[in-house]
This record gives sequence, C-alpha cells and structure tokens, in this order.
Amino acid sequence: MGGLFKDILGSSESLFKEKSDVPLDFSFIPKLVPYREMEQRAIAACIKPLFNENTGRHCFIYGQPGIGKTVACRHLLREIEEETEDIIPLYINCWKHNTTFKILLDICDQMNFKFVQNKKTEELFRWIKQTLNKKSVVIVLDEVDKLEELDFLYMTLEEISRKAIILITNYKEWIDDLDERIKSRLMPETIEFKPYNYEETKGILKQRMEYAFQPNVWDSNAFEMIAKKAYDMQDIRTGLYLMKQSGVIAEDKSSRNIRVEHAQLALEKIKDFSIKSPEELAADEQLILDLVRKNSGKRIGDFFKMYQQNGGNLVYKSFQRKIGKLEKNKFIVVEKTAGGNEGNTTIIKHNSEKKLTEF
Repeated sequence: MGGLFKDILGSSESLFKEKSDVPLDFSFIPKLVPYREMEQRAIAACIKPLFNENTGRHCFIYGQPGIGKTVACRHLLREIEEETEDIIPLYINCWKHNTTFKILLDICDQMNFKFVQNKKTEELFRWIKQTLNKKSVVIVLDEVDKLEELDFLYMTLEEISRKAIILITNYKEWIDDLDERIKSRLMPETIEFKPYNYEETKGILKQRMEYAFQPNVWDSNAFEMIAKKAYDMQDIRTGLYLMKQSGVIAEDKSSRNIRVEHAQLALEKIKDFSIKSPEELAADEQLILDLVRKNSGKRIGDFFKMYQQNGGNLVYKSFQRKIGKLEKNKFIVVEKTAGGNEGNTTIIKHNSEKKLTEF
C-alpha cells in the first residue's frame, strides 16, 4: 500500500504480535527477570537445601508495589517445576485466599485433589500434610499482610518437614507484629526489593514491548513518555497498562505507529486504572461492593442489613473492617456526617472514579 494510505492500518492487521497483549499483563512471567538477579539469588539460596533433601530456609520479602517481587518469585517456582518433581512449588495470593480454609482449598486445587466437598479444615490439612511430607515444598504467600489469621502459617511451620516459606508484602513492619510463636519458628532471611531506577524501568518496559508489539511500531518519544510516568509512579504495572492502552488507542485510530498523541490519550485514562480488578476481591468484599454499587449513598447500618439478607455471615465488626478495606483500596467512598435528626451517620458511596492505588 502506498501514497496517502500507507500509514493506515488494515482491518486484518494489528500492532500487537499475534493479536497478543499477554506480555503486558501483570501476571505474565518473562523468560528473564531483568535487574533482579541479586534478589533472586538470595531467594534461591533459601530454597537450595531442598534439592539435597534437607529443609530450606524461609524468607521475608518486602518493597513497594510494582517492583518485581511477585514476578521474581513466580519465575523461581517455574524453574523448580521444570527442574524436578521432588519439590512441590505452591503460590498463594493472600488477597484472594485470606483464611486457612481458603488457602487449603487453593492448595488442593493446585495439587489436583478433587474430594474437598464437605471437608473440614483439619481434614484438608491432614491430606495436604501427608502428600507434602512425601516430598519437599516451596510455599510463596504473596500479599501476606492480607491474611485474616495465621493458623496456616503456624501449622505449616510445625507439621511440614522439608519446606521453604517465602512471605511477600509491601510493608516491612508487618513482620514486627508477628506472633512470637510463629516468629521464633520462622527466623526468616529478609530481602528488600528496592525501586527500579529510570534506566531499569525503561529496560523492563522495552523487554515487554519486544514481547508484545510488532517491530518498530513505537515512536521513541511516546515510549519515553510512558517510561517516565512509570518511573515517576515507581510502578512497572503502570507502564504496562499505559503501553497496552496506547496500542489499543493507536489501533482504534487505524494508525500503523504508536505516537505521542496516543500515549497522551492513554495517560488521561490513568485515573480509571486500578491494580486490583473487582473480580479479584474476596467473596464477602465482592458482595459488599455489589450492594454499594446498586445502592450508593445509603447508611452503613442499612448496608449491613442488606449484606445479611443476601447471605453474608460476618459479624458487624468484621463487616466494618471490610468496608475500611474497600475504602482504603478506593473501591468505595465513606463519608461521616455529624448531627442531624439521627446523630452521627456513616454514608457509603460507590467510587465511580477509581484512582491508581497501591496495594
């Protein structure tokens, strides 16, 4: 195609490789995790004794969101899977699975144990313990600060023989408040993930660009703009989101290249971006959020009644904690009003303008 039409993208063409934007998803694990070799070596050293049928060491990983903690650990789990069948790699997201029972169900699912119906926590753990103690296990508990209780951690430390437990959180101080019984058994190595500098941020986004996009479709100034925003926000996931949006906007405009104006339009969409999608909320949080979405502006007491009528079984105190969590993560807005006929009132509204939040 030549002349005036050479810059127009054909209907069967795409700026993305094989119409695939998977490398721009947060959960994608690249073949190499750049700029995290030192941290990965430290984690691998904790796991290494398992290869000689000794027990491993535990580690506590902390650092702000979007700087490669999860990707580095999942990368190591994949390597273990490819290397040996004698070590079972388990990854648990404690945001989704925040109680011992939910964690045990997730592990059963990962290990293809189907007979979980009507089983109690103790029965599930007994099966898991018998199975894991025949081999070795690496357990990654991601977003460990979201756990509502720590029984699983205690049970694992006590009853699973050859293991390495890896705890990931954004909060360094989380470990300080840990129950003494657990802390004394855990004795973890502490590994800090520091933020990427600007060149590292660019390098990571460039690697993902090569995985996801056709060659030479990005204008260098547009890419610099995205990389700078990701660096300013100290969050790689922001950059991935913006790259994906820029590509979609360019395609919508039938452009053969991703230019500055497409990147600018993507930057305007950042206010709609949340690292967590509502689909990733725990069941109770999802139910509360649905009720707020449909009944925005009612009082907290009314929402608690609706929650109970819809099968929710949390007590009021736990319900308030869930409201606090949804507010903290910008899914809802909580407004406290003083005075009036009914005294102090708490009004709950749905947040239709979700901002970029840190988790």
